Amino acid sequence: MLALTSPTGKLGAATLSSLLTQNLIPLSSLILLTSTSPSSPKLSSFHEQGIQIRQVDYKNPTLSIFHGITKLLLISTPEISLDFNCAPTAQNPGRESVHIPFLRAAVEGGVKHLFYTSLAFGDASKSGVMRAHLRTEEFLRGVEGNVDVTVIREGLYNESWPLYLGYFETGKDERDGIVIGGDGKVCWTCIADLGLGTAMMLSSHAERFRGRTVYLSSGPEGAKSLRDVAGLVGRARGRELGVRIVVREEFVRYYVEERGGDEPSVEWWSTTYDALEDGECLIDDMTLTDLLKERGLKAKTVEETISEMLGS
Repeated sequence: MLALTSPTGKLGAATLSSLLTQNLIPLSSLILLTSTSPSSPKLSSFHEQGIQIRQVDYKNPTLSIFHGITKLLLISTPEISLDFNCAPTAQNPGRESVHIPFLRAAVEGGVKHLFYTSLAFGDASKSGVMRAHLRTEEFLRGVEGNVDVTVIREGLYNESWPLYLGYFETGKDERDGIVIGGDGKVCWTCIADLGLGTAMMLSSHAERFRGRTVYLSSGPEGAKSLRDVAGLVGRARGRELGVRIVVREEFVRYYVEERGGDEPSVEWWSTTYDALEDGECLIDDMTLTDLLKERGLKAKTVEETISEMLGS
């Protein structure tokens, strides 16, 4: 029995869609774990298909939630504010404070194989975005032997380029130049492709990936820097978009004082550019390419995504 968390989130929904549309698992072997009330209209289509749904409190899960589950995919919590202000401290724990109790309960509840969605940054990442993932991965290494573990370092979403490109606002951003805190090549990866790759790893390829940390991202051949992305945005909207790279302190000052950003959030995010500068997101792993090829597919490029998002 396979259980998925966050089935209505971006990656969760893409993974669930692939499991269903590609017929990778019988509906009777699938359980959705969600903090949303089972009576919510967002879940009605799953009820109609006869998929079992269990409501869960991620921060205080009961062992009964895991009854009958042999494989579990935990999609990392979107509560990024937990990582702000130099978390973790005793007073300000990071996102792993949600992940680890849930995973510990899953082990105690009898789950045999844990899958966790991390991010495609380096092992000693400079990015604040990655730190809670690394602490969660460390916990998972500690329970290996009692359960099987697979860590999936999901590629940076094609669809997230506006966040990296100076909080660009698609559809209304009139800037002719953006400020960023660094640059580097990124193997941008479409959410739908990640969903299919993850779904295949959970089902037909589960044994192959047992005990491994795997990067799922488009290959390095199509990697694009933020300057490259800005060029694509300029062409898509018919007006050039310049890029100015500044030191991290200037990046924080600019987006807090001149653009009205929330300082803890901007400070946390600014470290991402240090990771890009170090080449952490240029991933030489063809796992996703090979998985998609099995289905006769190729990864969707960031060029295609930008064109769609900007309506060109």
